[in-house]
Amino acid sequence: MAQHSPHHDPSEAMSLGARAAFVLIPLTALLIVLWTATAVHLPADISVAWVPAIGVNLDFHIDGLSLLMLLMITGVGTAVFVYAGGYLAGHPQQNRLYILLTMFMIAMIGCVTADNLIVLFLFWEMTSLVSFLLVGFNHEDLSSRKSAQQALVVTGSGGLALLAGAILLGQVMGTLSIQEIIAALPDTERTPALTTALVLILLGAFTKSAQFPFHFWLPNAMSAPTPVSAYLHSATMVKLGVYLVARLDPGFGDWLLWQWTLQLFGSITAAWAMLLALRERDLKRILAWSTVATLGTLVMLVGMDGRGATVAVGALLLAHALYKAPLFFVAGNVDHGTGTRVIDRLGNLRHAMPFTAAAALLAGLSMAGVPLSFGYVVKDVISEAKAVGDVMEIVKVANTIFGAVAVAVAGVAAVRIFWRHPGRNDTPEAHEGGLALIAPPLLLASMGIVLGIFPFMADWLVSVASQAMSPRAEAVAVHFALEVGPGLLSLLVTLGIGAAIFWYWDPLHRLFDRLAGVLDSFSMVANYERFLKGIPATAAWTTRALQHGRLPDYGVLLLGFVSALMGGILLAGWSQWVWPAWITPTAGFVGACAIIATGGVLAVLMRDRLVLLLASGLVGFGSAVFFMYVGAPDVAFTQFVVESVFVIVVASVLLKLKQRGMGQGLAGAHVSRSALVVSLVFGGVVTLWLLVAVGGAFDPMLSKFFAEKSVPEAHGRNVVNVILVDFRALDTLGEISVVMLSFLAALPLLQAVRAHMRNDKPGVRRQGGEA
Repeated sequence: MAQHSPHHDPSEAMSLGARAAFVLIPLTALLIVLWTATAVHLPADISVAWVPAIGVNLDFHIDGLSLLMLLMITGVGTAVFVYAGGYLAGHPQQNRLYILLTMFMIAMIGCVTADNLIVLFLFWEMTSLVSFLLVGFNHEDLSSRKSAQQALVVTGSGGLALLAGAILLGQVMGTLSIQEIIAALPDTERTPALTTALVLILLGAFTKSAQFPFHFWLPNAMSAPTPVSAYLHSATMVKLGVYLVARLDPGFGDWLLWQWTLQLFGSITAAWAMLLALRERDLKRILAWSTVATLGTLVMLVGMDGRGATVAVGALLLAHALYKAPLFFVAGNVDHGTGTRVIDRLGNLRHAMPFTAAAALLAGLSMAGVPLSFGYVVKDVISEAKAVGDVMEIVKVANTIFGAVAVAVAGVAAVRIFWRHPGRNDTPEAHEGGLALIAPPLLLASMGIVLGIFPFMADWLVSVASQAMSPRAEAVAVHFALEVGPGLLSLLVTLGIGAAIFWYWDPLHRLFDRLAGVLDSFSMVANYERFLKGIPATAAWTTRALQHGRLPDYGVLLLGFVSALMGGILLAGWSQWVWPAWITPTAGFVGACAIIATGGVLAVLMRDRLVLLLASGLVGFGSAVFFMYVGAPDVAFTQFVVESVFVIVVASVLLKLKQRGMGQGLAGAHVSRSALVVSLVFGGVVTLWLLVAVGGAFDPMLSKFFAEKSVPEAHGRNVVNVILVDFRALDTLGEISVVMLSFLAALPLLQAVRAHMRNDKPGVRRQGGEA
């Protein structure tokens, strides 16, 4: 509905000069792009060092495909900025909208020019974040907040998949440069890692461009103000996924997995989205579903082979921007002038809104593919691409459904609400908007008609975009022309079917709404809602299961996880295991191990806390003995001191508690089976790790380093001492600190023992008695 509040303070509204200043931003960008197209030899590259240590530079590449996207971003962007000034006139947050739109335009420009995968991802995520703020512009409305959240969850999750795919692709190819990657991909072996990267990148592209099964978020984003819908969800952001697959198509285009995936999912998206449009009564949501269908058609065309397919992609990208953005503007004008977008309540608006009706008619002609419109030229190009390319049968079916329902949708937007009155008219106060509301849709829609009458004007732009998408193909000049032939007969059939769907829109709506309603419980929207509700439920369950306050169970869980992680790493490299040679152990070594094992077994069996403490102390003392026999006397000394102090201090506390009747044995089972199993598994995994580590080839790099550096840098010939007091000085300081703290901890006990011994000497007066 119209995004206006009756309580706006006129003093808070932006001035005309402030709005004009914001409009100058995309207009200046558009002029720079036009200058680039005429004065700069393409492709052009710009590189600025950023993080060269990891191969991330600010690399930008502008070719024909980038130029086409830049013209849509800046051209439609200028129209959107002008339109926003009229649509939100008097709105106190208009300034915020302009700032967000500017940030979004910058992010889009970065996306379509970036030649580094990581830089592309950063701009990609910037579009998702700014889109979240734009969709939720009316944040006081619950539906706007939910729609913004949904868009961010879907596109943000896809962004993470894209990041993983980009990193993996960069590692496999040895570079993060997109141009270098697509040049080397056709001759690269198709490894599982490369296939995984392909799937992850497609996942990111599908979420951004609302491909099945992620198609549901785009129509729900229609709670955004109309300028946002026209800019993000028609002309620019949702085409990022199409841009990405088109950019990578020269590298992956020969893969059957790539071709089949794009054709299959693009076809399903195109057909299913157009059928879902029949369910809607809100004009913006009808247009949104047709946008999803167009995005599916674009993805399907990218998946087709042949230069004709790339020409069709470039032409459809341009045509869609020139007719769909004006139709969104029309929907906004209708909402602005009538207070509703429900088609059942609208009719004969041409009298009250003649300029909007004219814009709707011009854009609708192009969307329907009527001759003398650029949409007709594009449909003819798509038909030629299908005729010469090797396509799946589902592509032909989907394209037929898409073309027919597109005609019906164009009829609803351009004819039904302006030239017919099928039901009651609830908008007697309808009125036309100002110049800022009618000029942008009229201008863009007129351009679609001009290019239809003079299609040669688009030859060069579509040709360079097609060449960028198929650089290995022989350069062929593109010549659009209006021709009478088999394509015209096919178009007439499509127009006839579309006209029938338009005429019977309401009965078909009721029928399809009932049929689709049966599937609602299994739809992606329902699954998304279940997913959101499952997050807090899962969190509550895991909290109850894990955060129960029982420390022994925490230890079991932690050791179990570490065991599984270490064991998994070992199994992953099992083919490279090398077992160490057997060395007969010394008596001291065997004795140390026996003390440790005895302490461990007793610690498991004992239930009295004091006896348990003393038994566990055997493990520490045995470790100290072990250190002595393996040539680490300093570590052994530290271990003896710490273990002695610890046992003495804790034993003293336990004895005092027992004297006061507070000492208790361990509660629970005598031996915990789960703890025993996890302990044995952990011990076995650690032992296996040590055996594998010892069995590997010894790397003498550190030994050589210390031997070479001890005299010239530390001025000492005793390498061990040099390591302790120079190279490992902080570690030695830590050991000294441990010894000192252990002494300070034992000092009160030593003083108490000394005082007790003094009191026991003859001739010393005791408390409460005579000497």
